[in-house]
Amino acid sequence: MIRRVGEIPQASRRYTPRPGAYAILPIGRRFLLTVEFGDRVEIQLPGGGIDPGESPLQALYREVREETGWSITKPRRLGAFRRFVFMPEYDLWAEKICHVYAAQPTRQLHPPSEPHHETLVLDAGDAVARLGNAGDRLFMRRYVSTL
Repeated sequence: MIRRVGEIPQASRRYTPRPGAYAILPIGRRFLLTVEFGDRVEIQLPGGGIDPGESPLQALYREVREETGWSITKPRRLGAFRRFVFMPEYDLWAEKICHVYAAQPTRQLHPPSEPHHETLVLDAGDAVARLGNAGDRLFMRRYVSTL
């Protein structure tokens, strides 16, 4: 069973499964993150939804490039969590199944191509404190504790 973080799902609501792949990207003792500007500003692990026919690793490479403009290498799966949220961009209540990896950013190829996204580099303590959801914070805290 995959650990749930965040809000408890409402029994009366139907949630659509939304698998995704997300990355912890260390640059020395700092971390490459993404900032999404929408109804609110949220700092996140780079990543996103796995498209039909795509593997989690294929999605990871694509999503990191779209959200940060960086290429990555050596992805290593750390685990997964799930959270129940409303996704306003899709007008959808979702059960997000978040597969988390650590990978090495190799170089920035271009600015982020995903609309309303910018990159941000934070030290470990700030990354743990400022990530916008409990699952991202959990995996970042675990990763940082191994350094």
